[in-house]
Amino acid sequence: MDKFLVNGGNSLSGSIVVPKAKNSYLAILSACVLCFGVVTLKECPHFSDINKMLDILSHLGCRVTRQGRDVEIDASTISHYDVPRELGHQVRSSIFLLGPIIGRLKHARVSYPGGCDIGLRPIDLHLKGLRALNVNICEEYGIIDCVGENLIGHDIHLDYPSVGATENIMMAGVYAKGITRIYNPAKEPEIVDLQNFINSMGGKITGGGTDTIIIEGVGKLHSTEYTPMSDRIIAGTYLLAAATCGGDITIKNVVPCHICSLTSKLKEVGFEIFDKNDNIRLVSRGRHKSFSKIDTMPYPGFPTDLQPQTMVLQTVSRGVSVITENLFETRLKHVPELIKMGANIKVHDRCAIVTGVENLYGTEVTASDLRAGAALVIAGLKAQGQTIISGVENIDRGYESLEIALSSLGADIKRI
Repeated sequence: MDKFLVNGGNSLSGSIVVPKAKNSYLAILSACVLCFGVVTLKECPHFSDINKMLDILSHLGCRVTRQGRDVEIDASTISHYDVPRELGHQVRSSIFLLGPIIGRLKHARVSYPGGCDIGLRPIDLHLKGLRALNVNICEEYGIIDCVGENLIGHDIHLDYPSVGATENIMMAGVYAKGITRIYNPAKEPEIVDLQNFINSMGGKITGGGTDTIIIEGVGKLHSTEYTPMSDRIIAGTYLLAAATCGGDITIKNVVPCHICSLTSKLKEVGFEIFDKNDNIRLVSRGRHKSFSKIDTMPYPGFPTDLQPQTMVLQTVSRGVSVITENLFETRLKHVPELIKMGANIKVHDRCAIVTGVENLYGTEVTASDLRAGAALVIAGLKAQGQTIISGVENIDRGYESLEIALSSLGADIKRI
């Protein structure tokens, strides 16, 4: 497996373009199954999770063609309704295929999904929503078998605003008879992006980003060309890297309001941030004071996917920060690795108390999951000396050649 070799101490400067969003792309690729024509998706990044999802679509019988940075999906030839266990276990977003495969083929079979080990992520809300749409579901030996010969729209209230459940129900509702309403849905920008994509194919979905999503069933979706949104988590990762290491960077191709939960906190403690159109500039001079408190919450709250990277900034800030992880019960696996590097962190249940120190120090660490890996890269960029990061395959799930991107900003990092 690859590793990253990082020599810390450099500040970051320059500009960088944010790629399209992994979490948006994965849902949109799943929705391609609903189309009876050809879908062209623009600016497709080479994240390993996206590559694995394309492999799954190929297995289902779709014709998948990459043309430069674009990808073409022809689902008119889809012939299989099962997602093999060996493919489903590689990417958690394989569960998103339940809704669209049922809608298109009336039968779907998938295994329980894999992905990052950040805690229990039950799919009961997915299944509850599908059952409400008249889907018969059998769960046995880790396989979920769904039959939906007669999908019927229904009012569905989610006990928790789950992104995956919201997306699955939206996609299943496209071909359901009548109207489906989702109350208390997830409000993430990726939900709005999925809505806009489906509507570009002739779907009738409204309310994305609000308290109620309404899906009016249609008969058939047609070909489209679509450009998904930019990746707000990668944008936040770059900003936090510059905030931690110091410097002056501009990130391009970003929607500033998508990450205002982060930028507002950075402004509060003295970072200079300027946003204009689709650019955000951050200037970091010296050591700033800590954020007093961070609580991860569903959008528009502080994103759990930026919690590990934000914790790194707090390890070298002035003062004490209390970080509470409310979404995933084991998403603090980066803490022992940061402590190896000299961080002062105490953990109580899902709460981390971070007391800032003057410096971190390079050592050998392991990325246990995608965002923890990004956090360790930032820590290595800040640390004195050399850091070797194992588990780079986890980072590659949602960052494309991260070492090249950061090197363009002046970081000393390479893949070995």
